Amino acid sequence: MSQEVRGVISRSKGAPVEVTTIVVPDPGPGEAIVRIQSCGVCHTDLHYREGGINDDYPFLLGHEAAGIVEQVGEGVTDVAPGDFVVLNWRAVCGDCRACRRGRPWYCFNTHNAKQRMTLTDGTELTPALGIGAFAEKTLVHAGQCTKVDPAARPAAVGLLGCGVMAGLGAAMNTGNVTRGDSVAVIGCGGVGDAAVAGAVLAGATTIVAVDTDSRKLDWARKFGATHTVNASDTDPVEAIRAATGGFGADVVIDAVGRPETWQQAFYARDLAGTVVLVGVPTPQMRIELPLLDVFGRGGALKSSWYGDCLPSRDFPMLTELYLQGRLDLDAFVTEEIALDQVENAFARMHHGDVLRSVVVF
Repeated sequence: MSQEVRGVISRSKGAPVEVTTIVVPDPGPGEAIVRIQSCGVCHTDLHYREGGINDDYPFLLGHEAAGIVEQVGEGVTDVAPGDFVVLNWRAVCGDCRACRRGRPWYCFNTHNAKQRMTLTDGTELTPALGIGAFAEKTLVHAGQCTKVDPAARPAAVGLLGCGVMAGLGAAMNTGNVTRGDSVAVIGCGGVGDAAVAGAVLAGATTIVAVDTDSRKLDWARKFGATHTVNASDTDPVEAIRAATGGFGADVVIDAVGRPETWQQAFYARDLAGTVVLVGVPTPQMRIELPLLDVFGRGGALKSSWYGDCLPSRDFPMLTELYLQGRLDLDAFVTEEIALDQVENAFARMHHGDVLRSVVVF
């Protein structure tokens, strides 16, 4: 029997979001209903509202979430009612060419629920990143539910569902940061600061944080940055080189995703160093570099999809580090808000006032 719950939708491009009643159907084969306990307000949700993803309105927003499995459909064995889970938007298929090659974090055929949630008039909703968690309950594919230790605080570990995992994984998985490495992170919002934290966990000894906002540089120091650079008045390439013996960093992570910041990352790395792009560019952006520089500097130029994470492997491990006090996920939660405050949270996020606003149910 379907359920009616409250959720936040984006009805049309650029229009303020609204709280309304949505209809959640019973889970079908391979699906699960999750009672949401927390959901972070992520830039991707704002991109959906602004038409930056696609125009399949209305959207049910929210995807960075934790909650309790309430019902499961036929054939679901990995999770059961009562399980505490963090939701992920890359439920691997196990059978595509990436999965068969032992690289499931690149899965090219990830799963979502087949059924659609709707408005009360039957209008189908498009859930953000296949999740739609700015809602009291949501319907997902069971593979999007990753069990973690229920002792963890939902508002904190729910952030592993997107932004924090993207940053941690950019350093630990994509960048392969290891003991003694030097790392630079360009852009110190939630994803960038998570990359700083990931570099600390991986054993980096020099961590240079770059931003144009002094508040964000203060946040980066708290997460473990050893050096900070305000790019509004200092050349970040020269500053990163100065902090690394004149050579450049072993790994430079671009958490902004603009041509100018990527080019800074390219020239701020050491010879044979690695550039990791985790900030998401727009389709119109272009870069132009001398091909000889690409050849002559060597190393690797990588993009990081969701921190190249495997949720079943990474979420429980990172939750355990959080419970041990080795990963301060609580520090990413700037404020806890109600469901009807999402629109205001978008404004605060846009102005750089928060690392994360988190809707708590």
